[in-house]
Amino acid sequence: MPLDRRRFLGRTAATGAGLALAGAAAAPAEAHGDDRDGRRSTKRYSFTVLGTTDLHGNVFNWDYFTDAEYDDKSHNDIGLAKISTLVKRIRREKGRDNTLLIDAGDTIQGTQLSYYYAKIDPITGENGPVHPMARAMNAIGYDAAALGNHEFNYGIPLLRKFEEQCDFPLLAANALDAASGRPAFPPYWMGRLRTPRGRDVRVAVLGLTNPGIAVWDKAHVQGKMTFPGLEEQAAFWVPRLRSMGADVVIVSAHSGTGGTSSYGDQVPHVENAAALVAEKVPGIDAILVGHAHAEIAEHRVVNAETGREVVLSEPLKWGQRLSVFDFDLVWERGRWEVESVSATVLNSNEVEEDPAITRLLGDEHAKVVAYVNQVVGTSVEPMSSAEAPCRDTPIIDLINFVQAETVREALAGTEYAELPVLSQAACFSRSAVIPAGEVTIRDVAGLYTFENTLEARLITGAQLRDYLEFSARYFARVPAGGEVDPATLTNAGGIPDYNYDAVRGVSYDIDIAREPGSRITGLTFEGRAVADEDRFVLAVNNYRANGGGNFPHIASARQVWANSEEIRNTIITWVRATGEIDPARFASVEWRLVRDGVPVF
Repeated sequence: MPLDRRRFLGRTAATGAGLALAGAAAAPAEAHGDDRDGRRSTKRYSFTVLGTTDLHGNVFNWDYFTDAEYDDKSHNDIGLAKISTLVKRIRREKGRDNTLLIDAGDTIQGTQLSYYYAKIDPITGENGPVHPMARAMNAIGYDAAALGNHEFNYGIPLLRKFEEQCDFPLLAANALDAASGRPAFPPYWMGRLRTPRGRDVRVAVLGLTNPGIAVWDKAHVQGKMTFPGLEEQAAFWVPRLRSMGADVVIVSAHSGTGGTSSYGDQVPHVENAAALVAEKVPGIDAILVGHAHAEIAEHRVVNAETGREVVLSEPLKWGQRLSVFDFDLVWERGRWEVESVSATVLNSNEVEEDPAITRLLGDEHAKVVAYVNQVVGTSVEPMSSAEAPCRDTPIIDLINFVQAETVREALAGTEYAELPVLSQAACFSRSAVIPAGEVTIRDVAGLYTFENTLEARLITGAQLRDYLEFSARYFARVPAGGEVDPATLTNAGGIPDYNYDAVRGVSYDIDIAREPGSRITGLTFEGRAVADEDRFVLAVNNYRANGGGNFPHIASARQVWANSEEIRNTIITWVRATGEIDPARFASVEWRLVRDGVPVF
């Protein structure tokens, strides 16, 4: 009988972390060469590791914000139901017991499906439901998953409940208990693949999460967990895994390959460190990469110490791709050696959804569809975010208006009540629409796709100017007289839309003919030039306030108010209470793009 590959065998004395040793019977996957006497001499074994990442709560090929089947300009499909079909196909081709399935994190946040079971019918409630992502991943048969930063968005208790509901371990070698310094989650999983003859192949999966959690989810983890760097924790664990008999070491890292960080020096560890781990830490054979939402079929990094190549692969987000690592091993000097590794990605739009998964979670899907289609109010006219990255649009003004009003009401009667309240907002989705007529929860949720909460921070006029200059780096430089192409105007230097902030409450121009750092002109408040010593309250989301995007001053600014209600729900509540969205109440053009003072649009 094959052993259960997810059976835990207790806790190590050194770390207090769970050690999973597993065994699975494998169909023959060997080839033999013949020596001169015709005797079999070379023993080989091949196996496959399948990987997903950044699933973000996607089970179905469905967009809850549009209430329709998912589609994009590349006609990608999404969801674990599609991934399940691909996994079953590979298992048929390779042999079920010659495959492993792992994930690199960001699993339980991102869709209204995952939100519903975190906030509306939470899995942490008395006799609460099993999380749809746990049910789907259990049914598909995952062996291990690394934790992503978004796993912490709903707090540690919900994450622990999700962990309890999973039939596979959630790994994070660099998530440490703040008091003891020991791993707060299992650092690794180790499984056996049984070969026809000779010693079983021991495969270790080391899980690494993102140090940015200490910044982005400070409210949930401060004083409870610490998050050291990926490289240092890999350097600690990989030799130990080898000494425990691992023939193959795979890292599942919720960390991109670029070597960059979005939080500056707030955390002394690199955010996107997967390639650095491959280069600096000997003994790793392959890395499943996550976090960056990029597609990397195969990327090879030479380890500086050994000269051996480490193969990296990152499948595209939301279940759009499945990474496939193929390992070829040879028996030499009494042990298995990795002879070669290759990687590719499969596109989930080439297959149908697995009906076993869609049937399994059909009821949950129906509940969420009904929830998001609840009508919360009406809108006088349609509003779209299509031009929001380049223009001051009413749909972003709506976010800023509600945020500023909420903070202004919260500060009434305090020492800060007389200070002007400004507000920042970013375009999270260029496809968001508030329709004319009835407005539903999904309409508002599609406008504000993240579970950010609202804070109020004190800033000066000088700090506000720095903040706006930093935000304006988002635009490409276009000299006066040159043609302005909206398709290439934004996202300069790879800056994502969510890291361009428009600020309401002041007026200003952004001169895109100038170099970044000297673009803000005509900065005024109520018709008066903003002075360096002026004081403002900035309504700001917790991601930005905690240092997300590395905007200047804001993370160290004095917090004068905060709450735990998601901004999305604050907007929904405002729409319900108001009954009608009328842009005449809040829409105004307070910022614009110019060149030498001449408006671009």
